[in-house]
Amino acid sequence: MAYVAPAEFVTKMIDAGEAKIFMSTKDTLIRAYMAGAILALAAVFAVTINVQTGQPLAGAILFPVGFCLLYLMGFDLLTGVFTLVPLALIDKRPGVTSGGVLRNWGLVFIGNFAGALTVALMMAIVFTFCFTVEPNVVGQKIGEIGEGRTLGYAAHGAAGMLTLFIRGILCNWMVSTGVVAAMMSTSVSGKVIGMWMPIMVFFYMGFEHSVVNMFLFPSGLMLHAKFSIMDYFVWNEIPTVLGNLVGGITFVGLTLYSTHARTGPKRVAPAARLAAGARAAAE
Repeated sequence: MAYVAPAEFVTKMIDAGEAKIFMSTKDTLIRAYMAGAILALAAVFAVTINVQTGQPLAGAILFPVGFCLLYLMGFDLLTGVFTLVPLALIDKRPGVTSGGVLRNWGLVFIGNFAGALTVALMMAIVFTFCFTVEPNVVGQKIGEIGEGRTLGYAAHGAAGMLTLFIRGILCNWMVSTGVVAAMMSTSVSGKVIGMWMPIMVFFYMGFEHSVVNMFLFPSGLMLHAKFSIMDYFVWNEIPTVLGNLVGGITFVGLTLYSTHARTGPKRVAPAARLAAGARAAAE
């Protein structure tokens, strides 16, 4: 069967986390760079669909194409390594240290940011004919998103910051569920279907994804949106990264690990005990 049982795919999660820790710096950066770039292209694709159709659901339905492609090509997102890599440390795999976990996270962050920034620059050029005209309607929409998701949160102070953080948690709950769902099947079609559903949920609900935002906000700044670099980092990227970290490891990594990799002793059902007793008496 193409379906992989939880006890098996959780082991695959731990193995994947361990492999990422010991991956070379070059490979980690290349894979993270390409993941950031592809997800950025998917984001601008979805925004374009939303602008042209006026139907946000259409963009949400089609956005996961980018996530599926980058996963199938073996590229790494920060949201995914937040969930998988710590499991190797928790499982006490030989040679795995907290320093190795932090090294992986740092390299993936840098690679994702560089890839997303590359696409942000390319799309800003496309939207403005190399900065010679005002941004087109899609570019204007990206600028509006940047303003709303920085200054919009800042206008609410602490309540806005908490809302942003919670949206980051909810985002990686769904995104990491997509990462794990791809491990539930041995077929390409099964992996794609498994990934598609939670990714569509996160995008349509407007949750905050640190890597998607690495494209949206720098692109908005290049297109002269009315927020600053400091607004971007303080009122979006940093709280989003922290929320993504908490959401992925808490609601996906640790829950699956604790109940499928490190389970407690099983209680024997009464009927099973009676049957065992009857067999023993007969013998």
